[in-house]
Amino acid sequence: MPDLSALSGLPLSFDQEGRLGFNQGLPAVNPDIRLRKDMLDVLYDRQGTGPDELYYMYRGVAREEDRALLHERGLRYDVTVIRPGTIGREYIKTAGHYHPVKPGTGVTYPEVYEVLHGRAHYLLQTEPGEEGVEAVLVEAQAGDKVLIPPGYGHITINPGPDLLIMSNWVAEEFSSVYGPIRELGGGAFFELASGDGDQLFLPNPRYRPAPRFSTREVRDWPEFGLESGRPMYVAFLESPAKFAFLAEPENYF
Repeated sequence: MPDLSALSGLPLSFDQEGRLGFNQGLPAVNPDIRLRKDMLDVLYDRQGTGPDELYYMYRGVAREEDRALLHERGLRYDVTVIRPGTIGREYIKTAGHYHPVKPGTGVTYPEVYEVLHGRAHYLLQTEPGEEGVEAVLVEAQAGDKVLIPPGYGHITINPGPDLLIMSNWVAEEFSSVYGPIRELGGGAFFELASGDGDQLFLPNPRYRPAPRFSTREVRDWPEFGLESGRPMYVAFLESPAKFAFLAEPENYF
């Protein structure tokens, strides 16, 4: 099984079906599996054919000796594996969600992702309002970090031929808000495969006014301990205080 330890900082491996291997005493986590039938409300083509199992969510991955520190800091470390391929013409993606407001603050929780294998398209979008939705595409490769700031929802798309494996840090009390994206039939844009191998982004007609689209380069956030090629898990253990922004967004944004 290919090894993920260099980029993740944990003794993880994976098989070509998208299942993780937990090695060297790392406690195993059973994944939640997102099926195609669970995604019908957010697909470009609800009749499109594709695999039944789309992605696997391993929540609460950690060494046993690190769990007390994670709980003290109010954080959770997850790993998600998204299969390659399409449903109809649309690349396989996550269902998409917004983030909950931290009680008593009026600020939504942020989240940070790290690509461990493959290539990712992160489609960030503001909440629907009178002025419509602003969508921002960030393309990330293995080792890159992508910060989802307060006020944004997001969808992760696998546009490549390989498994997309990514980790994320998030507040322990975080619970995804799926309703707004589901009610609008998906994200602000659908990413489709074109005949020449390029990607095509089509606006979701249920968003009114029409959503706006832009791209943003991936970048490091050293003030938050997020630097390309440096495992987020290791960075947290070395400097837990730098990750306080995840559980205390009201002090940073």
